[in-house]
Amino acid sequence: MATETKPATTQPFDAQGDIPDTVRVASAMEGFVSEFGPRASSYMNACVRCGLCAEACHFHLATGEAKYTPIHKIKPFEAAYSQTQGPFSWIRRAFGIAPVVSIAELQEWEELIFDSCTLCGRCTLACPMGIDIAELVKEARHGMFQAGLLPDRLAQITGNAKTKHSPFGEPADFVKAIHAIEAEFSITLPLDKPKADLLLTLAPGDLDEHHNSVAGLARILDSLNIDWTLSSVAFEATNFGYLSGDTELQGELTCRLIDKAREIGATTILLPECGHAWGALRWEAARWYGSPIGDIRILHTLELLAERIQMGEIRLRPVGETATFHDPCQQIRRGGLGWASRVVLKALGMELRELENAEETSFCCGGGGGVLANTRAAPLRLQAFEIKRKEVEATGAEHFITSCGQCRLQFDRSRKETNWDKEVESLLELVAVNMIID
Repeated sequence: MATETKPATTQPFDAQGDIPDTVRVASAMEGFVSEFGPRASSYMNACVRCGLCAEACHFHLATGEAKYTPIHKIKPFEAAYSQTQGPFSWIRRAFGIAPVVSIAELQEWEELIFDSCTLCGRCTLACPMGIDIAELVKEARHGMFQAGLLPDRLAQITGNAKTKHSPFGEPADFVKAIHAIEAEFSITLPLDKPKADLLLTLAPGDLDEHHNSVAGLARILDSLNIDWTLSSVAFEATNFGYLSGDTELQGELTCRLIDKAREIGATTILLPECGHAWGALRWEAARWYGSPIGDIRILHTLELLAERIQMGEIRLRPVGETATFHDPCQQIRRGGLGWASRVVLKALGMELRELENAEETSFCCGGGGGVLANTRAAPLRLQAFEIKRKEVEATGAEHFITSCGQCRLQFDRSRKETNWDKEVESLLELVAVNMIID
């Protein structure tokens, strides 16, 4: 295989010119090694090569290709471990034996961990040894980022998030979009209030394509008499540092939201219908902030809806039709919110027809983990989509619903590309439309 150097596509290096292969390999290995701790080391030693993770992966099942076996995707990570902390690493170090990883191999692995992994965690659930393979892949992306090995479009979007405040654009672009939504729906979206109890955050998909979700969420918050605001300098929920492996950016985006919430006295940061926004902030905030943030609650929109329905503060007109629900991976399998979606669907009076694989065992939409932002991965993404399409069709349900904006984008693009006539609906928008307001 050729070992021609691929141009750098992101910003870990000051210059964007050609970087020697040896430097790239060393940078990747350094990034891998920086992630090693007791947990990662125990994972490296625990795998028994049983292959159960392969049967859990939608990419492997959709293609039948062995290279998409989840544990196979962390081979360079494993090589770095063997060199530095494995049982025989002292021999390798003593004789100066370097990890047997070439730039060509790293380029192959870059495609695997960015194109064929959505960080969905279904393989983690299947592993009899309890190895969090999805977490290892995410950590391996840190090394790839350090070596400048990212898919081109994902690198571009991550660069926008770093230099322009958000993948959506500058704060001025955000303000313009908010005013456009206000005019479109004849509503008021409070912006930059100096004091508020709740800081609302959004995802680029909300600002680009899901204006109904923004308007619906505003109406729900107003109906609950919640004192809330948007911020023109802290509005970005989707953390592309988390998705790309740029840990510096991940920390920056995380701390920006927490700092703004504390500045305005907010006790709650509300996240939109976005799975990775929930995972990045809810579970990793303290790691990047450097201290506990117990005074601020990180709340997903789905949680808000379910809790206020249970409290009797949100009352809904019954839809009275059949529905099936796609469980977003980060919210349900890795976030534990399966109960919340069922509370909302029940309140809507819908007859729920569960997919063959539902809640914790649900298959990923195929576009998470930055895969939807990766043009090169489009053919593979469409193959994974077929698994979900067949499951949805088997239910015969009238409504196909989810609670993740990224999943909706994946389904919308895929159904257009495959001429599938089934529309995917937002759980949030259904609540907003059917809410009874005295």
